Amino acid sequence: MHRIWLAFINSMRALRYLARHEKAVQQELALFAVSIPVALYIAENALMFLLMTGAILFLIMIEVLNTGIEAACNAVSRDFQKDIQIAKDCGSLAVLISIVLALAVWGYALFTAFWK
Repeated sequence: MHRIWLAFINSMRALRYLARHEKAVQQELALFAVSIPVALYIAENALMFLLMTGAILFLIMIEVLNTGIEAACNAVSRDFQKDIQIAKDCGSLAVLISIVLALAVWGYALFTAFWK
């Protein structure tokens, strides 16, 4: 149980840092806060609510991983290196894919809610 508590403390430290210093994470956390009441209004059932809010949480998760990749790459070298560029670009691609997923889920939810 102690290890779980320490992992929680570390996770909250990371969240606090990201929420204070990373614009993308700040925007996505704000989006998540707005998404909860909107999803409650739009979702036809609990599963759709979970899909809608989960898609935003998935986006945040991928953004967190991307930020970790960028931080690790920057710790290795700030000079241009092709391998580091590829790692950072792959992290950005993962964020883009998660944005597309979130848009698809929300698009479907909005379509079914308003244009049946």
